Amino acid sequence: LKLFLRFLEKKYNCCTYLDEVTAADIEDYLLWLKEERNYAPASRARNLYTLRSFFAYAYKKELVKRNVALSVENIKLQQKERVYLTEEEVQQLLQTIQHDLIRLVAKVLYLTGMRISECLSLTLDAVDFEQKMIHVVAGKGNKDRLIPISDKLLPLLQHYVEHERPDTDSDLFFCTKKTGKLSPAYVNRVLREAAEQLGWKKKVTAHILRHSFASQLVKKDVNLVQIQKLLGHSSLKVTSVYTHSSLEQLSEAVNAL
Repeated sequence: LKLFLRFLEKKYNCCTYLDEVTAADIEDYLLWLKEERNYAPASRARNLYTLRSFFAYAYKKELVKRNVALSVENIKLQQKERVYLTEEEVQQLLQTIQHDLIRLVAKVLYLTGMRISECLSLTLDAVDFEQKMIHVVAGKGNKDRLIPISDKLLPLLQHYVEHERPDTDSDLFFCTKKTGKLSPAYVNRVLREAAEQLGWKKKVTAHILRHSFASQLVKKDVNLVQIQKLLGHSSLKVTSVYTHSSLEQLSEAVNAL
């Protein structure tokens, strides 16, 4: 918003009042971001979203007569498929990770689809072994959701709590003796180092394991609505980016005729 204000001051060579801003001003600003600042389409779209939110607030507070940003055309974005790991690649990655706790965290991310922030902020009482359920509290968008613990994951989590979890005052499920917690940056660093050790070119992060969870479920013909609920997505449109098609699958499709 400060950058937009500076743009307007330079454009008109004076202070600009809120109710004087037009849709043309916003369009000029987005063009300036593209040509002068070399902003990518996603960055320009984010700027437009910010301006729409701001003017919606201003309209609600009766500071302007209408939301001029609504009449500005959306920035066209190229829809990119998400990078994900195959089941074999996930197993290779897990075998390469030497850090026991982070290897377990990586397994949990892959077998639940949780975001790294959700996983590392889990408390002991959020994991219910009797009901075989993980309660994600205040996930993205401040939404709670329940994720079933798979039969493959359950014994791993139970063994960790009974035999490996350090005796600490921390109520976090995944914790270390020294600090009582794990940081996302540390987890991502260990994953990156493991990928480099394997000689992979693709960038591997905790979020890639979430993508891999969703992609493998799609591959196994799990209903998109169910995947949406597991991931905690607000709409199916977001979940649909995981409907990858490999060349092998596409070849089978055309040969089906």
